Amino acid sequence: MHFSVVATAVAAAVVSTLTVNPAAAQAYPQRPVRMIIANGAGTAPDVIGRLLANKLAESWGQAIIVDNRPGATGLIATELTARAAPDGYTLLLSTMTNLIVMLMHQKYMLATELGAVTLVGTTPFAIVVGPTTPVKSVGELIAYAKARQGQLRYGSAGAWGSTHLCMENFNALNGLKMTHVPYANAANTMTDLMSGGIHIYCPAVPSLPAFMASGKIRVLGVTYREPTKLLPGVPPVADAVPGFELYGWYGMNVPLKTPPELIKRINADLVKALKDPQLQERMLAVGAEPVGSTPAEFTAFLNKNTEQWTKVLKESGAKLGQGF
Repeated sequence: MHFSVVATAVAAAVVSTLTVNPAAAQAYPQRPVRMIIANGAGTAPDVIGRLLANKLAESWGQAIIVDNRPGATGLIATELTARAAPDGYTLLLSTMTNLIVMLMHQKYMLATELGAVTLVGTTPFAIVVGPTTPVKSVGELIAYAKARQGQLRYGSAGAWGSTHLCMENFNALNGLKMTHVPYANAANTMTDLMSGGIHIYCPAVPSLPAFMASGKIRVLGVTYREPTKLLPGVPPVADAVPGFELYGWYGMNVPLKTPPELIKRINADLVKALKDPQLQERMLAVGAEPVGSTPAEFTAFLNKNTEQWTKVLKESGAKLGQGF
């Protein structure tokens, strides 16, 4: 099945090259480009997407219209992209959450049903607690939760997304029982964490700086296996929970039948932008490490992630193909 899907995609790409020649690709874009983001303003993907949009606008001399489409944990945004014209004028800033949700629904899957442009960057997540949870380390949190099985509430930015599965994995490894409270977006989750509506959250690091200054949240551990400069002074969760790890990521996708020459052009300009020292500094400042890859490398990355998360979802009891 895998080879038939790839063969179909290759065949479609061959047909597309007949309609877009290299000269036309070099003239791209000739009008504003839409970048769809499956998250609201101020969230981690929105911050990263707007940094890229500003850089591409400088390079292309055309406006990049950021189109925030939160809801259904990314399904709305991914479906919009999958159904858009494959002409290079619709981009999707994809994330690990988009991939997981598409696996849940078994449609619009990033590895096979959208075109891969580049891996934009990677980011850790972090275990954070609000003011009503009197712990200062991951070890203290585990002990506190074990003494209150079923009493603590953890938030997520949507069912079966990365912030949900982060805590599901954490609880499973530690034998903990907590109540899951899904929200429409990360901003609402963080707001409720700070007000005491929930006790624990596992957000992506780029969304943290705006809230850390408030003094109302405590960051207990980072989800990389090693300490990271993206969250200096914060120990890995794995120090207290051996084997715990979660690497988030951002990518760029387009509708499946987008001609290879256009994908090549978009990829070249994105990779160039990601090598810009100023952009790299700004991405690091908000908690993301720039990468930049070829379309083939990103496709291989998506295939590997698909295999990994399919296994995790099945082990969690999720019924793939039945949505939420």
